[in-house]
Amino acid sequence: MTLNVSFLKTPRKSTDTAVVLIYEKKELSASAKTLDTKIGGFIKQSLKNHNKFTGKRGETLVLSLPAKAGYNQAVLLGLGAPGKLNALGSEEAGGRLFLALTQAGASNAVVFADGHKRLKLAKEEEIAAHLALGLKLRSYRFDTYKSKSKKPSLKSVGIITKLHAKGSALYKRLDSISEGVFIARDLVNEPPNTLHPEYYAKTLQSELKPLGVEVEVLDEKKMQKLGMGAILAVGMGSDRPPRMVIMRWKGNKSDKTPPVAFVGKGVTFDTGGISLKPGAGMEDMKMDMGGSAAVVGLMKSLALRKSKANVVGIVGLAENMPSARAYRPGDIIKSLSGKTIEVINTDAEGRLVLADCLTYVQQTYKPKMIIDLATLTGAMMVALGHEYCGTFANDDKLWAKLEKASNDTGEKLWRMPLDEAWKKDMESPTADLQNLGRGGRYAGACTAAGFLEHFIEGKTPWAHMDIAGTAWRKSDKPTVPKFGTGFGVRVLDAFVAQNYEKK
Repeated sequence: MTLNVSFLKTPRKSTDTAVVLIYEKKELSASAKTLDTKIGGFIKQSLKNHNKFTGKRGETLVLSLPAKAGYNQAVLLGLGAPGKLNALGSEEAGGRLFLALTQAGASNAVVFADGHKRLKLAKEEEIAAHLALGLKLRSYRFDTYKSKSKKPSLKSVGIITKLHAKGSALYKRLDSISEGVFIARDLVNEPPNTLHPEYYAKTLQSELKPLGVEVEVLDEKKMQKLGMGAILAVGMGSDRPPRMVIMRWKGNKSDKTPPVAFVGKGVTFDTGGISLKPGAGMEDMKMDMGGSAAVVGLMKSLALRKSKANVVGIVGLAENMPSARAYRPGDIIKSLSGKTIEVINTDAEGRLVLADCLTYVQQTYKPKMIIDLATLTGAMMVALGHEYCGTFANDDKLWAKLEKASNDTGEKLWRMPLDEAWKKDMESPTADLQNLGRGGRYAGACTAAGFLEHFIEGKTPWAHMDIAGTAWRKSDKPTVPKFGTGFGVRVLDAFVAQNYEKK
């Protein structure tokens, strides 16, 4: 069940919980003062009795109210210093508010989202809309496979602000992006016995075509005919053959210039193949399609908000399994580009999937620029953990655009170095390339990027986002429940909106 968030002028009669804003040093917002006066100073007295609640951003305090209040309870939500409050801070507070409301058993709540005369970094309607977005993002649940799932008590939240029309318009756009995040989370959380390549491809057709996205599926026969030897090699060991899915959003049909392109790795389960991974933790390898999920989520968000950009998304879907048919260390395979690749380790499979996708998108669409996303290397997790996505870019202007989108959305990117030495390290003595660097695990994320760079033609601006540490978490964040995060959707949506949409 999706949380119903609306912007209202006045509360509904069915409201059981009121949320009022408290700033640093326990300063009450205007609505908090009004409610406090109505109930004889109950809020101020309660704040005196709760020394731990100071109004710091994200702090919450639940109060049972007197009967004359008109509400069963109130949640005090701290927002900190108003002069330092921005959109991202509002989202964090909204995420923490969702937890407080659900723990308090609220059913229908209202948030009195007053502005403040000392707001500097965001307007009242922006604070209200992003607070609502934080609520929505934190409300995500994946309980499809639970035979008995306890439904959340919280059904609706009304955001009360005098700028409700502006806030609602802004939230409508943000909500479209949240739906992109949610489908990306769903895909990452799906079990691998369900989300195999064929099912995944059919899901994209059913989810995206009704929104106006053109969806084309290449099966194994089409890929064989085209010469996609790299992605086909990865899927050889599985009874479930690979798929490549091309998604096209034409939001600006008068623009005849090439589209922008996004490519995602979609290894629906990665055993490592013949170079088998250790058994411990292998269940997490269902998320090795996180890059593809981000591209799908991006395409959905662009379609829902009717983006005025022309965008192509391509995902390579394969299952990396060991069997008598599986590709082996020592094999030499031929990619779509014509370049041959010596297989050193079958667990370095994602770069092979991406290689054919990158070649296909360049040969078919001649895009303005390309960004690929992949849960590519454990080395990136060692370097940056779960906080940052390591990003390699061959173009400074492209990186600057990505960095701005990252700062605006809170999806953290960190630029990593591309160096000719790592590109050269991926050359093979017996083939054109090899799929693992000579240094083994040292600089593993950098050599992986160096391998992919071999498949970028001419001077095409390109970035590679290694989301190994950010696509999946085992602990909660304020707006991100644990497991699939949907990372990449928001930063790339902002990137497209800021740079490629018709104004």
